[in-house]
Amino acid sequence: MEEGLLGIVGGLRHLLVTIFLTSLGGVVTMPVMTDISIAALCPGQDQCSLAIYLSGFSQVMSGVGSVVMTPLIGNLSDRYGRKALITLPLMVSVIPQVILASGRDRRFYYAYYVVKIVAHMAGEGSFHCLALAYVADKVPFEKRTSAFGLLAGVGSASFVCGTLAARFIPTHLTFPVAAVLSMIGLVYMRIFLDDTVPAAATINQPLLKEDHSSSKDSTPTFKKLPSLGDFLCMLKCSPTFSQAAVVLFFNSLADGGLMASLLYFLKARFQFDKNQFADLMMISGIGATLTQLLLMPILIPALGEEKLLSTGLLVSCINMFVYSISWAGWVPYALAGCSIFGVFVRPSICSIASKQVGPNEQGMVQGCLSGVSSMAQIVSPLIFSPLTALFLSEEAPFYFPGFSIMCLGLAMVVAFIQSLMIRAAPPIGKISSGSSRCTDTLV
Repeated sequence: MEEGLLGIVGGLRHLLVTIFLTSLGGVVTMPVMTDISIAALCPGQDQCSLAIYLSGFSQVMSGVGSVVMTPLIGNLSDRYGRKALITLPLMVSVIPQVILASGRDRRFYYAYYVVKIVAHMAGEGSFHCLALAYVADKVPFEKRTSAFGLLAGVGSASFVCGTLAARFIPTHLTFPVAAVLSMIGLVYMRIFLDDTVPAAATINQPLLKEDHSSSKDSTPTFKKLPSLGDFLCMLKCSPTFSQAAVVLFFNSLADGGLMASLLYFLKARFQFDKNQFADLMMISGIGATLTQLLLMPILIPALGEEKLLSTGLLVSCINMFVYSISWAGWVPYALAGCSIFGVFVRPSICSIASKQVGPNEQGMVQGCLSGVSSMAQIVSPLIFSPLTALFLSEEAPFYFPGFSIMCLGLAMVVAFIQSLMIRAAPPIGKISSGSSRCTDTLV
């Protein structure tokens, strides 16, 4: 097992370094954003409904863009290679960081806010799905779940390092450091990362290609761009994929709501600041890193992706319910340590879905999964941002500051119940793009 893991690391080392650097640039800004947002919009206050609403609106708009862009970019990477398409999200992620590096008053904050929304609409989720497709190109079928876990583990390691750095970097230097790290990651990727193109694809293929295969009288259809029909075809052909998509939707719904709610809840309830946010993130990140790099490779052969998925969702449900009734400042710290089991969820779903299609459709499948996740990111802030703002305000119908987080736990319960119905489906088929049929029947 150890030799296999070292082999995976060697084959993916340049991708892993790219993920680490770019993620580090993004994570180092996370602990300070709540304080910066409130300071720019509601100076001198611990609670700011405007900041919560703007955060939710940003998630909605990012989700709208991702629903369109991630399946498109994933599908195009199947035709033209991963490296060229990875460049886009890495480039656009630098621009918002440069803006806040120049200033943090209200004018700069609004400029950052608008540009960040546009950048996320163009690239949010794309890098992640392209990295997963790159792994599927490079790693054999039987080692893919461990490789996805390794990818997530490196992301968690960058999370730990980023939050640790944020603990000591002065606020006024946070965004200059983040911008430099992101630019280094982009340059490193362009220089060192080998491109991959699935065997059946060629770089010189035209973007649009007509399909006359069904009959002489059939209307020509364009097969190079993903469509709603492609996604519906996968849902129809593979019950396993459709179940995984449902699990991912409700899990992303809960995660997206937690992202928009938890930090503001802790700020209002216990007056947490940047340093305490960084401590919480670091505890979670260290646990996630150790779990993904050391524990997952052992548990996957013993339990399988399906049981790991259900375990992660069950622990996440319990965590959210306890978060909602936090009675002291030490409770979030204890829960941060227990949240490590939640890292089983995404690699398990991606691996289950990856095994439903052939090598020429990995980008499309991972892009569609990112689209499902992004759809949940659209819905989640529309529900949970107003709910959080209401129950943290003086107009709350009853006193329960964590009510929105309890509702997130209920969404996670739905994901957990659905995950219990997933069964392994080893056959790999090929989705016929632009058609309502599958070339092979999937279990």
